[in-house]
Amino acid sequence: MIKHIAAAAALLAASSAFAAQPGTLYVGADVGKTKIDDVSGRATSAGAFIGYNFHQNLAVEAGYRRMGDYDVYAAGAYGEVDLDAASLSLVGTLPLSGGFSLLGRVGYNRLEADAKVRGYGSGKAHDSGAVLGVGVGYAFTPNVSTRLELQRPGSDATNLSVGISYQF
Repeated sequence: MIKHIAAAAALLAASSAFAAQPGTLYVGADVGKTKIDDVSGRATSAGAFIGYNFHQNLAVEAGYRRMGDYDVYAAGAYGEVDLDAASLSLVGTLPLSGGFSLLGRVGYNRLEADAKVRGYGSGKAHDSGAVLGVGVGYAFTPNVSTRLELQRPGSDATNLSVGISYQF
C-alpha cells in the first residue's frame, strides 16, 4: 500500500514539475497551416502571442496570426485574399507526466480579410466571434515549452500550428 501511495505521489510531482507558475508572463510564436472551407488548398500561417499565468492551470493570452494568403478565382476574376486574426483567450492547461500537458482555449477572435481583385479594385471585410482550440504541450525546461494546437478561429476556418514559448 505504501508503495502505491509513493508511486502516486511521484506521478503527481512529475506531472506538475514544469507547470506554469502563477504571476508569470510568457511570449511565443507559431507556424502552421490554415484551411478555409470551400477554398482549395491550405495556406501557411504564422503568429505571435503573449500570455499571463494568473493560476497554475489558467492563463489569459493575446495573439495575432497571419492566417494565410489565398489566390482565388471566381466569376471570371482573379484575386488575392490575405486573412489575419487577432484574439484574446482564456487558456487552460492540464499537466501530465513527463513534461507533457493538454490545453484548451476559448476566447474572442477578430478575423480580417483584405481582398485585391485584378481589374476591380480592393476591399476589406471583418468578422468577430469565438475562437476555440485544443492541443498538447511539452515543457523542455521550466521556461521553454512547445505546443501543437488545433484552433477553430471562425465557423469556416481551421488552423493547425506548432509553436514555442518562453516563460519569464
